[in-house]
Amino acid sequence: MGLVALVGRPNVGKSSLFNRLTQTRRAIVEDFPGVTRDRLYEDTDWNGMPFTVVDTGGLWTVDDDSMLSMTRQQTNLAIQEADVIVFVVDGKEGITAVDLDVADLLRRSRKPVVVAVNKAESSRNSGAEFYEFGLGEPIAVSAVHGTGVGDLLDRIVELLPEHEHLAKEDFGEPIRIAIAGRPNVGKSSLLNALIGYERTLVTPIAGTTRDVVDATVIHDGQEFLLLDTAGLRRPNKISEELEEKTVQRTLAAIRETDVVLLMLAANETLSAQDQRIAGQVALHRKAVVVLLNKADLVKGTTMGLQENIREQLKFMPYAVVQPISVMTGWHLDKIWPQAIAAYQSYTTRLGTHALNQLIQEAIHLNPPPTDKGRAFKIYYVTQVDTKPPHIVFFVNDPELLHFSYERYLENRLREKFGFLGSPIHLSFRARTKRINE
Repeated sequence: MGLVALVGRPNVGKSSLFNRLTQTRRAIVEDFPGVTRDRLYEDTDWNGMPFTVVDTGGLWTVDDDSMLSMTRQQTNLAIQEADVIVFVVDGKEGITAVDLDVADLLRRSRKPVVVAVNKAESSRNSGAEFYEFGLGEPIAVSAVHGTGVGDLLDRIVELLPEHEHLAKEDFGEPIRIAIAGRPNVGKSSLLNALIGYERTLVTPIAGTTRDVVDATVIHDGQEFLLLDTAGLRRPNKISEELEEKTVQRTLAAIRETDVVLLMLAANETLSAQDQRIAGQVALHRKAVVVLLNKADLVKGTTMGLQENIREQLKFMPYAVVQPISVMTGWHLDKIWPQAIAAYQSYTTRLGTHALNQLIQEAIHLNPPPTDKGRAFKIYYVTQVDTKPPHIVFFVNDPELLHFSYERYLENRLREKFGFLGSPIHLSFRARTKRINE
């Protein structure tokens, strides 16, 4: 599909316009400059023409700050790959020196450019002064209210080149993998390493990633959607509204994913915040692979380190624990097969006959204990859902079940069927109740 890049100086409303054009709320919007840093991509269409919109960070022309420099590099990459560029300017502030510099940059790109005069809520902000750029007729829009956006989309579609619509190879539904962890454990570096190019900014500054940055990759005939999330900080450090939005997007990414790559720093002790993030993964019953990054900095073997992590994360005993080094590339090749295996466990569907046969064997080997003379009885077992596997036991009285016997049944299921990397959800219902799943 065609690619449309939104560019301009900071705080002119590029992210608001991105959300409006794509009819999403993917980009974080705040009323101060420098919020967007990485490129955000989202597919949309207008009058039957599909295309991809790219949100970019603000363009500064003179600045020695390394973060701003890398943001500019991300924007320049978007300009290079774009078919059409939407130059977003502020209709209330008028033309600035930075706008003129950006306009000169875009003219030299020799790409089709549309000037979108944002914040033109009133007729006084018609955008006539922006003819000075020499980039054609400006279009007055309001990203907040939607005014003029239809005209902007019409112009974009006119300028998009004809693309040969090839039949997309059917890889099935993509497996969604979220990379989660606290700040500065190497999440963005891992994303870049897995996809093979610089998709997101990498700096030693905690909190560099703000939006959830995604990237699609095909590996061994399977499509994956990788999500780089912002590092989750301790609650007492979440003070600004921007931080809160960042955290909410990260938690949403965890809720909506299939597999979580939970990144920890192998050369540091497991922190309370690491435990909290792991707790969120367990709470939402997601498949998980625990990655111990920077394992090359740990002296000796990593066997003891892995066992120590398993002990501290014993509330998710099903998790795979894999030492890696993003810096050196050590064991990165093991991530794909482990993530795929965790997903397969997460989507496993068991036959009813095999389930009931296993449970009857388990009962025979270890009958359930009695409670005040009443015995807990299991009549029938069936799987009703996946992601994760949800297994329902029809019993005489769920209140007679002791947690230790539930754990015994789960252990027998895991011994027989594996479920490595995935939780399983066991429900116990009285036989008189009907199931509607």
